[in-house]
Amino acid sequence: MQTITCTPIAFVSNTRLIPDDDYWGGIISTITLTDEFDQEAFLGLSGFSHVEILFHFHQVAAAEIILTAAIPREQADKYPRLGVFAQRKKLRPNRLGATCCEIVKIEGTVLTVRGLDAINGTPVLDIKPVLKQFLPEHITQPPWVDELMKDYWK
Repeated sequence: MQTITCTPIAFVSNTRLIPDDDYWGGIISTITLTDEFDQEAFLGLSGFSHVEILFHFHQVAAAEIILTAAIPREQADKYPRLGVFAQRKKLRPNRLGATCCEIVKIEGTVLTVRGLDAINGTPVLDIKPVLKQFLPEHITQPPWVDELMKDYWK
């Protein structure tokens, strides 16, 4: 397998120290760019309401990674066994996360967002503005997903 090296462009700061499965909606996070960037890296971003944050699940050990299938939240009585690419677990092959977040403010090299499901200290690999042209008009998903996600963004 080919190896790709990524260098963090920023780091997350917030009150979440443990990657729990629910209650991310009210979380306010600051994303501080590394010293390689200045405030011009955010030039024009204030015209957008949301950003997509790509980040690394840095606390997931290599031994925890799932390459096949698993049960969401390990609740076999509620959810079916699913392939790793049919769910959004943090135990992913490359330990990458992606979340669309609301922009709260931008000050210098610090971006403040609401609803980022990354813990304090998480390395950020990229920040992209959310463009409605990149969003699907219609999404389908299995009915059990609503139950799984009911408290995620509260």
